[in-house]
Amino acid sequence: MIQTDTSGVRRPDPCCFVIFGATGDLTQRLLVPALYNLAATNLLPDHFAVIGVGRADLTSDDFRNGLVEALGKFATRPVDRELAKKLFNNLSYVQADPSLDGSFDTLCARLLDVEDRYRTQGNRIFYLATPPAGFAPIVKALGAAKLVGEEDGGPWRRVIVEKPFGTDLGSARALNGDLLSVLDEDQIYRMDHYLGKETVQNITMLRFANGVFEPLWNRNHIDHVQITVAETVNVERRGAFFDATGTLRDMVPNHLFQLLSLVAMEPPSRFEAGAVRAEKAEVLDAISHYTDEQALANSVRASYGAGTVNGETVVGYREAPDVSPTSTTETYVALKLHIDNWRWAGVPFYLRTGKALSARKSEVAIKFKAAPFSMFRETPVERLAQNFMVLGIQPDEGIRLHFNAKVPGPAIRIGGVDMRFKYADFFEAAPSTGYETLIYDCMIGDAMLFQRADAVEAGWCAVEPFQRVWRETKGAGLATYAAGTNGPSEADALLGRDGRSWRHL
Repeated sequence: MIQTDTSGVRRPDPCCFVIFGATGDLTQRLLVPALYNLAATNLLPDHFAVIGVGRADLTSDDFRNGLVEALGKFATRPVDRELAKKLFNNLSYVQADPSLDGSFDTLCARLLDVEDRYRTQGNRIFYLATPPAGFAPIVKALGAAKLVGEEDGGPWRRVIVEKPFGTDLGSARALNGDLLSVLDEDQIYRMDHYLGKETVQNITMLRFANGVFEPLWNRNHIDHVQITVAETVNVERRGAFFDATGTLRDMVPNHLFQLLSLVAMEPPSRFEAGAVRAEKAEVLDAISHYTDEQALANSVRASYGAGTVNGETVVGYREAPDVSPTSTTETYVALKLHIDNWRWAGVPFYLRTGKALSARKSEVAIKFKAAPFSMFRETPVERLAQNFMVLGIQPDEGIRLHFNAKVPGPAIRIGGVDMRFKYADFFEAAPSTGYETLIYDCMIGDAMLFQRADAVEAGWCAVEPFQRVWRETKGAGLATYAAGTNGPSEADALLGRDGRSWRHL
């Protein structure tokens, strides 16, 4: 087994890490454990400080004590008290609100004091762990307070923005406009935490570091691609948020399109951020833009009804707390997309994602075209195994190749077999939050795993026809499925009319 080795890995420059929304759930559950994990692997700068910013009236000691408690609850590895103490000793809190005049003067004064005391050299990361409505006001306030300006040869300033990046094409363009009115594009790190997963990143390694795969990665050899992000969780206590958002907005322009772009992008000229992000944006821009009629014909939306998931009774979506009993919000989406370029012409990409399904599974399945059957005239075609390469992302991280082989014995019989690779069998890595790589990359200025403005807008362009036609048709066409099943029968029909079927969850 190969252990994760961080020796020889570049240490980040000294910096101050400023968290807006510092008292929120994201900070406690994910950011603080991620920072601790970076400290435990010696991947934080030698000179490093954290400033929490929030609206609550707290002292630095109150804030620090709350995060110590949170780390005890949410740490992904055993906590070394001395290491945790060292990390939290460099932590302070500021009460600030961009809507209040002069509020950021206090933050400015604290930053200057911390930078002098901890010798962070003026380098700053501002992490916006806030609701999306706060992104533009905070960035504008940072600009007005002159906290994010850069000069040639001077300290760097970067801003991390969590998804979602808008709620449609218009709002995404407006948000990008607001951010770019204050910051340069290379200062903005649009984070989709899904890209912090090792297996997602390994899609690029699988494709471009192995000569055996890339020659087959095109319309000549691939029949279709299935991308699945299935969840067993229901909306639980997030009914108010989810009913105003829905699965399409919440999952497709972000998680699913990130997977699609990695699978479908052209080989970059070099493995660095600018080249990789350009290719990802290019392939998203090549997704067919459907008419209203095409969007309806190539999509399925549904909401779950009552059922049982993992032995627990689940009420129907419309009966969930804070959800309208007449809601037309979808909890399940299935799409058939085409990419209009030379590599993928004629190859359908089927995407599906939903809540309260029978299994939790995220995977990309590449279906290769069948071999000619003339050699196997005596073998019924239906007995030949389908050639799938399955890239498992969660919960089973690994790669599986399904192909045909001869069954032992004197008769010529064919059977389907699996060749499996599991990351856990070959690589030993401590459990993580998924944020460690992304935070570290921002610290060293590597934007490869972060979205660029044009890629964000290209994704929303592809989604816009579905949003528009679903809005116009309201509840018409909204299917249902029982909680704990594989989804609506209409999704099966979407592939069935092409002579294909979904992989079983």
